[in-house]
Amino acid sequence: MTFLYPLGLLGLIGIPILIIIYIIKSKYTEQLVASTYLWTLSEKFLKRKNPISRMTGLISLILQLLAVLFISLAIAHPIVTIPNAANEYCFVLDGTGSMNMVSEEGKTRFEMGKEKISELVGDAVDGSRFSLVYYGDGTRVVFEGETDKEKVLVLLDEIEPSHCETDTAEAISEAQKYFNESPSILTYLVTDTAYAAHGNVEVINVAGKEKNAAINSIIPVLSAGRLNVSGNAISYLADATFTVKLYVDDAAEANAVETVEVKAGESTPFELACQCKSYKSIKVVLESDDSLALDNEVIVYNVKSGDDSYKILAVSPNPFFIRSALSATGYSNIDVMLPDEYTGQSGYGLYIFDSYDPSELPRDGAVWIINPSASVDNSGFSVQGDVTLEDPSTVTMSKDSSSVVRKLTAGVGGKDIYITRFVKCGLYRKFTPLFTYQGNPVVFTGTNTYGNREVVFAFSLQDSNLPVLVDFIALVKNFMEYSFPEVIEKSSYYCGDELSVNVIANCDSIRVDSPGGKISYLDTAGAISDYTLTEVGTYTVTVTVSDNPRVFKIYSELPESERLPQASAEDFSLTGTAEPGGFDGTYDSLLIVFICLAVIFAADWAVYCYEKYQLR
Repeated sequence: MTFLYPLGLLGLIGIPILIIIYIIKSKYTEQLVASTYLWTLSEKFLKRKNPISRMTGLISLILQLLAVLFISLAIAHPIVTIPNAANEYCFVLDGTGSMNMVSEEGKTRFEMGKEKISELVGDAVDGSRFSLVYYGDGTRVVFEGETDKEKVLVLLDEIEPSHCETDTAEAISEAQKYFNESPSILTYLVTDTAYAAHGNVEVINVAGKEKNAAINSIIPVLSAGRLNVSGNAISYLADATFTVKLYVDDAAEANAVETVEVKAGESTPFELACQCKSYKSIKVVLESDDSLALDNEVIVYNVKSGDDSYKILAVSPNPFFIRSALSATGYSNIDVMLPDEYTGQSGYGLYIFDSYDPSELPRDGAVWIINPSASVDNSGFSVQGDVTLEDPSTVTMSKDSSSVVRKLTAGVGGKDIYITRFVKCGLYRKFTPLFTYQGNPVVFTGTNTYGNREVVFAFSLQDSNLPVLVDFIALVKNFMEYSFPEVIEKSSYYCGDELSVNVIANCDSIRVDSPGGKISYLDTAGAISDYTLTEVGTYTVTVTVSDNPRVFKIYSELPESERLPQASAEDFSLTGTAEPGGFDGTYDSLLIVFICLAVIFAADWAVYCYEKYQLR
């Protein structure tokens, strides 16, 4: 036995003090007094009825001594060591979307999983160590090597399930690290996925016989004043008949209704139609009393601006190639002027400076700079010199797999692009090179100091064969979509997807409100800002441009793999051989001390009451 606070044993000094007080306290002196026969008879009767009256003082002393003893022990906090009784535990908790299914008991699978872990923690010997690996919207270690049970239960209670799909492999890899350090560790996987074999891991499957139905693949088509919405309905475990309803722009009553008969496990198509000239949102609802409501509704938002008129200013001594390429890609709203005619005009969405260096970049639109000869303030790059090649040489297209590079080089081969001269540029802002020559960027994109999108050709179009290639038309088309982007290109996503928000000219801020009320502000320094969707429901994206907020909405669905009531996965195992083991545990006996102390006080009070009764 050990004591948490050994100084508490100093309270035992009270024992000899009590004994001394008992010894030296005043004694009552018996005196003979005159009495009658009745008084004598009464005294004899009392002595016969209360034989222990003479011992009450001694009993009270003993109880008081015991009280001092147990109070001292309570202050010292005794802890009993139990050899080789404690263990190390590693819990792997599934927090993916399917764990939101509600069981027949009215609890979600995630809640049931946490209860299983709480029971194991409660039954473990004090002194055991606990670690928890959670996987849902990613994998993370919630706590590690924690011995305080109360803290473990508090941290466990704070965890919430996600709506995402996450592979178990990363979480098992974390558990493998603990197993490598301690082969005697007890590992538990709490999940709703079935595994036939799971070496060195005990799987606690919280899946029941829950039923689920869902809708997916919603596609709206608006044509000639009529809206047609197609989709699929599925019932995973049993045949069913469902009612599917269509609501346009938050209508109070359904605009269209259809009854769908679904075979178990089969995706059944349906179609809803109504008269409609335009819409802001379309909601399709599957009426089903099942265990997972997250997949019974889908909303499609219209995020397109509908603005096809882009005003372009081209400043060039020879605008033939630029005008031809823009016209070939469908952009004809172009103003062209010679360099000596440009005086800092404004009001355009795109400014193209070809073989001309403006004294100052415009602040109200995207910029293309072709063949710069000198550095321009706030452009994000500097001109370091002119390089003339002896022979026409090919440029190298970037192999970067980022979304920006893939969008800007879509439809471009790039193998036969030759240049005879280029301008060597130094980049002091973050730019994305698309084409390089011997490591020097010759076509690159990014944003200038004003936050506007910028495209740079570090060579003259006349010094390249690019204008006569099909690649030039594809590049110009991609650059136009880059320069005049839709803020959000689509409205339908799955949890776990990346939402890409295009940072448009003069963008002050981008705010994202999640369905659960979480507020995030995205980085506006680059051309595209990404945000990971982790919740089912409607996200609100507010883009503020020149103090003018523009609001967009997108909808994130539950991944289809997380809609299965009974899922299975490949077998797995923790590599290595489990070894028996354990370490000293503890038993906190403070509760017993308090119980004994309460009994002593009750007994002492009873003796005191007895003495008082005898003195009446």
